[in-house]
Amino acid sequence: MASDQSPPTAAPTAAIVLAAGIGSRMRSALPKVMHAIAGRPMVAHVLGTLAEAEIAPVVVVIGPDMDAVAKAVAPSVCVMQKDRLGTGHAVLQAKDALAAFKGDILIAYGDTPFVAPETLRKMRAARLRENKNGQKPSVVVLGFSPQDPAAYGRLIVGASGLERIVEAKDATPAEREVRLCNSGIMLADAKELWDLLADVRPNNAKGEYYLTDIVGFARKAGLGCAVVEGDTEELLGINSRIELAEAEAIFQRRLRRRAMENGATLVAPETVFLSADTKIGRDVEIGPFAVFGPGVVVDDNVTIKAFCHLEGAHISAGAVIGPYARLRPGAVVGKDAHVGNFVEIKNAHLEDGAKVNHLSYVGDARVGAKANIGAGTITANYDGFTKSHTDIGAGASIGSNTVLVAPVKIGDGAMTGAGAVVRKDVPANALAINSARQEVREGFAAWYREYRTELKKVLQARVEKEKAKE
Repeated sequence: MASDQSPPTAAPTAAIVLAAGIGSRMRSALPKVMHAIAGRPMVAHVLGTLAEAEIAPVVVVIGPDMDAVAKAVAPSVCVMQKDRLGTGHAVLQAKDALAAFKGDILIAYGDTPFVAPETLRKMRAARLRENKNGQKPSVVVLGFSPQDPAAYGRLIVGASGLERIVEAKDATPAEREVRLCNSGIMLADAKELWDLLADVRPNNAKGEYYLTDIVGFARKAGLGCAVVEGDTEELLGINSRIELAEAEAIFQRRLRRRAMENGATLVAPETVFLSADTKIGRDVEIGPFAVFGPGVVVDDNVTIKAFCHLEGAHISAGAVIGPYARLRPGAVVGKDAHVGNFVEIKNAHLEDGAKVNHLSYVGDARVGAKANIGAGTITANYDGFTKSHTDIGAGASIGSNTVLVAPVKIGDGAMTGAGAVVRKDVPANALAINSARQEVREGFAAWYREYRTELKKVLQARVEKEKAKE
């Protein structure tokens, strides 16, 4: 007979993100958690994971002079840890902000950006799981098993669950043989967390308040503690530029794999660099050495050839980009449009079927449907003070090496001659030219070559004469 009792559900869960570290090993004026992975600050990766795992509210603990972090994590609440006295002290700075919260509190780290939402869900599930004594754990610790556990605190697990956390330097030879290590990430009942932290003292060589001490205090109080094991890669903490590069490589592999699993072809995947927010449709082909900055959306059936750089751009279905094209923020490429080699598009809309095939700059402009922009064309959009707009109508044909001096409008179906400098509006279906009549001088080229040859001989003779005098 089926039970009529619903399975227990996890308690509401808030999070405290520790982000006050200065990251001295980074050797940077930028706060450690603001260093980017795939175009996004690492602390933003953490907040994204918390949102996906439906963990809220979030309180971020920052240090002095970290306005950039506060801005990056908004609208999350920020609290200040003026004196960096350890992880336990950092968590206590969030107590007032969460004083009214009833539920569980997850303690996460702004420099550990790869923890998966599913791992956090497992921790929440573990809070509901009873041990053989019918006791639910008050504290759940996320552990992992690195290849080299030497520097990590060990998680000592017994028959009734997690018994204690032992720092590597304090571990006995037998405890150092334990491979299950502490990641630092914990989940605890809110009331019990604050009660346990009240007992923590800086009785250690560093004179700091260690968050890890709460496990021992919980066991002394008769409370249960448990461990959930996570993947080693997702628990990579980032403390140096070297580790930042390793993290970038890990994340890029994930992004490339996801793109290919979703139907894109990456001709040389290891050479393509994506951003965390890159959106790529199906049947997209991406050539070698393409770089995607933040804010790029690629619709289905797009071809992006080698050595393109894209940022803040939307590319519509069927478009062809590159090779060697650059799309800057605000670039919108319509369906079946072409952006060719050594073309730069900035804050401009290329409508369906438009073509800018080579050696051109189109900025602050609209290029109408099926218009064609000749090689070497530029929109002169900046006069040293203001940016002005160029409007090119549907079906227009812009001759090679045209300079369109904004603000200017080229009507539908209009044309410009090669080398034209266009300062006034061109009506629909009109032709704009302003070059002088061509003049041909017969035999001039042959005469000029002979003249230059003789001149060279005279100059050489003069040099030799001067040397002879010496």
